[in-house]
Amino acid sequence: MKLLLLSILLLGLGIAGIAVKILFKKNGKFAGTCASNSPFLNKEGEACGFCGALPEEQCKKEDESV
Repeated sequence: MKLLLLSILLLGLGIAGIAVKILFKKNGKFAGTCASNSPFLNKEGEACGFCGALPEEQCKKEDESV
């Protein structure tokens, strides 16, 4: 029973931490939304499938609202 309560408490703290991060982000925007900008995920240097930006470029869809 203690293990279940501890698991629920830790899961709740994790969810609360993510919620706080989302609530306090300026204008609800997150930096670096293109996964292809990460050199760990895009080793071939391909363009982003969402916006077409190359890994060394900024996301081209940042100005548009989703």
